[in-house]
Amino acid sequence: MVNQISIFIQNKAGTLEKVLRLFKQSRIQLITTTVADTQDFGICRVICTEPQRACLVLKEAGITATLTQVQAISLDNTPGMAADALEIFAADEIEINYLYSFLLKNRGVLIFKTDNKERADRIISEHRLTALDDKDLLKLAE
Repeated sequence: MVNQISIFIQNKAGTLEKVLRLFKQSRIQLITTTVADTQDFGICRVICTEPQRACLVLKEAGITATLTQVQAISLDNTPGMAADALEIFAADEIEINYLYSFLLKNRGVLIFKTDNKERADRIISEHRLTALDDKDLLKLAE
């Protein structure tokens, strides 16, 4: 499992910059981030080097942030590997609520939240997918 911070931000100029500036001032390194928006606000999802401290820094600045555990797997950097991994979850009828991906040291990384964490963990283990935790991501990000 990986700790992800979900940050609720208004859709207006400078809001995201303020969040990232807090990370910079606190010397917290981003590993990856994604923003999903609606008409009035966005949800910025962040994986970073010190998620608990980062969440505290944000809350102290008056920014709504929550810490969530999500799943992460590492894949070969080969076309189709993400599709193959998701096919395994679909075959077991596990819904992927959201997913984002990126590359670290020429490895594909999928970060995702499912409707059933325990079943997803079992699938990851049974199919010998490479599960990642916070420490694994830090090593890949070095």
